[in-house]
Amino acid sequence: MPKSELPAWPYPRWIAHRGAGKLAPENTLAAFRLGARHGWRMFECDAKLSSDGVLFLLHDTGLERTTNGQGCAGERSWGELAQLDAGSWHSREFAGEPLPTLERVARWCLANHLQLNIEIKPTPGTEHASGLAVARLAARLWQGQATGPLLTSFQPAALAGAREGAPELARGLLLDEARPDALELAREHACVALVCNHRLWHADSVAAAHAAGLRALSYTVNDEETAGRLWQLGVDGIISDRVELFSPAG
Repeated sequence: MPKSELPAWPYPRWIAHRGAGKLAPENTLAAFRLGARHGWRMFECDAKLSSDGVLFLLHDTGLERTTNGQGCAGERSWGELAQLDAGSWHSREFAGEPLPTLERVARWCLANHLQLNIEIKPTPGTEHASGLAVARLAARLWQGQATGPLLTSFQPAALAGAREGAPELARGLLLDEARPDALELAREHACVALVCNHRLWHADSVAAAHAAGLRALSYTVNDEETAGRLWQLGVDGIISDRVELFSPAG
């Protein structure tokens, strides 16, 4: 369908990647606060399950890159994970910053009237369980809100779990490489958006997404030339690290 006939899109056009991009330790509350100080109104984060079923923010399967921990994050209890330093890797300014639970970040967003894009980032083997848990938590926290979070994943099984857990919440399929069954897969999981590597968007792919009733979102866009090209193509949202460069009201 033409873009003008798509249902109203309730989310901001600009989304801050992992809170504040590279300016603060990713997926921490400190990053969210910094992104908000730059005027951003929607944030992307990565959520996964601890071994005892607590949802927390972390991108990688392993702990080494962004914490002082070792090994597979999903194999640790929340009690262990809560003790880790998730800020020193970035800079001394953020030393001691903890890993946050998804619930803590969600409540902060709700209290400040900010929108959230939760990427379901499961530990391998927990795709369906992670999607189910994220959706159930989000449905509980956003109950009664006019607009809930956007739940996205590269993993179809995670999207299936999210649909089972809260079918009313918006879902998006993430793609890093082109795949011929993308639109079919998005329809299968009742998605409202395709969230693609910016290289995948061109006039035909944006038009195909819109014709299928899907919004077109792009990641991770960090320069003005690329952002300008995407807006001209008619994309509906851009995820960026450059919270200090782009005006989120633009």
